[in-house]
Amino acid sequence: MTAPASRVKPRKDRVGYLFLLPWFVGMLFTIVPFFASLYLAFTDYRLITPPEWIGLQNFREMIEDQRLHQSLKVTFIYTFVAVPLSLAVALGVAMMLNRGIRGLPIYRAVFYLPSLLGSSVAVVLVWVYLFGNEGVVQGFLGWFGIRSPSWVTDPDYTLVTLILLHLWTFGAPMVIFLAGLRQIPVVYYEAAAVDGASRFRRFWHITRPLLSPIIFFNLVLALIGSFQTFTQAFVMSNGTGAPADSLLFYNLYLYQRGFNYFEMGYAAAMAWVLLVVIAAFTAMNFLAAKYWVFYES
Repeated sequence: MTAPASRVKPRKDRVGYLFLLPWFVGMLFTIVPFFASLYLAFTDYRLITPPEWIGLQNFREMIEDQRLHQSLKVTFIYTFVAVPLSLAVALGVAMMLNRGIRGLPIYRAVFYLPSLLGSSVAVVLVWVYLFGNEGVVQGFLGWFGIRSPSWVTDPDYTLVTLILLHLWTFGAPMVIFLAGLRQIPVVYYEAAAVDGASRFRRFWHITRPLLSPIIFFNLVLALIGSFQTFTQAFVMSNGTGAPADSLLFYNLYLYQRGFNYFEMGYAAAMAWVLLVVIAAFTAMNFLAAKYWVFYES
């Protein structure tokens, strides 16, 4: 004799809340700093003195802060160049691996490994060595008679160097793309091939719409992550954003105002502006998703 459904459901709910308990406990340690930073955003707070309420002064100062504008420019360029390129590379490699090559687990692990290490200090230092003066990259280009300035000191090349580092860490979205490709029935491709559809038409009319939820998921995560870039720029520029503020990412400038100049109120205001920017782009993605993301009914 089975238990009534009315009794089974509350029991399942309790199990679900039990698994969510670690998240609720962690939230208690973040909700207080969350609202504290909102208060500090409207104050002049320099750590050694009590916060002084100044209203919207921090936000008005941002309008005239030229370094803040430069940090936004660098962050936006990085985001709108690195994110599409990395997703395109990840999808291309996933489609190549999806052909059923031998040793797939090995290739998948090798491609995924850089995404675990890409934001670490050690990898960034290695990247600086590779692209620096008399580095491996310059030595390789020298074999072909190509002379280039240092990629980590010339302001025209520094951001390109970080974009290349971001492209190298395409493993995480690649694994997700590969899992999505494996869920697409092969019969669709076979039917399209019988009808004479080219590879591009098969990709555009079968792979793209059926994989669109996965593309959307990776796009949202990649955008949020790119707006939060910090470690790579901090290590490569020694925390200054130099040369010529070409590596002055938004989070790096926020760090400078908060921990170099001890302007915690201004830094808190910058953090909330960043939250609004990320929320706005995420909302726009969700609004646009209904025009290109297709879910199975």
